[in-house]
Amino acid sequence: MRQLILENQTIKNGLITLGAKDFKYLRQVLRVKTGDMLNVRLQDGSLQTTTVTSIDDKSKKIILQICANPAEEKTITRGVQATQTQTAKNLADHEYWLFQFLPRPQKFEQIVRQATECGVAVIVPIIGKYSEKSSVTALEGNRKERLIKIVREARQQSGSPIDTRVMQPVTLEKAVELWQEADGELGIVLSERNDRSESLKQAMSSQSSGDSPVRKVAVAVGSEGGISPEEISTLLEKGLFHAVHFSVNILRCETAALYGLAAVQSALE
Repeated sequence: MRQLILENQTIKNGLITLGAKDFKYLRQVLRVKTGDMLNVRLQDGSLQTTTVTSIDDKSKKIILQICANPAEEKTITRGVQATQTQTAKNLADHEYWLFQFLPRPQKFEQIVRQATECGVAVIVPIIGKYSEKSSVTALEGNRKERLIKIVREARQQSGSPIDTRVMQPVTLEKAVELWQEADGELGIVLSERNDRSESLKQAMSSQSSGDSPVRKVAVAVGSEGGISPEEISTLLEKGLFHAVHFSVNILRCETAALYGLAAVQSALE
């Protein structure tokens, strides 16, 4: 674990009290002891070095004290430094969105985990032509809570300062509206076919404008059945996306999402 993500804990006099939910992981998995130092991501996005001041095994509580002088090299976690604000605008040069046409629930969970580790800010599940109805209903209730847990664990493991959000499933038309309302700049849809497609370099160069580099970037990825030609057309014409076809082996949807994100991030960074 590179950092501990705090959710609803309050800080009083520089002390943080952790309850049973975090106690089990820290005590039984990380085996923390009094005097250990942890990197903690606060709710405002800042990363703080803390010291374990007390452990109460009976009440299952751990108290951390925020250090005045960070000593990251001595901590048992390794975190990524961030600014005091949690907005992606101040945390990174680029804000990444993933428009994922809904696959089966287990695959979507894997995609969410990997996208979070990659620093994606917003994940938008799309109800597409090839999405199963069970995949949509699965995101309701306990499954939604599970996704929140997956995001938290992925951030703790990767050290990501980005507070990844997983939105409710939407139609393709609604997804396009969300992208337009967010003032999205560069949209890439991964296409299985090379017709109407261009290279990643061509798509990126068409959006760059001199001294104003592209900041807000989206990658759209299909489900198990891919994306229909009609859906591709909607993204190209209404969402101002660019169709990009990678000449590689046939990829599973969960692999394609990670591959596409990595390719776009590498090209931009």
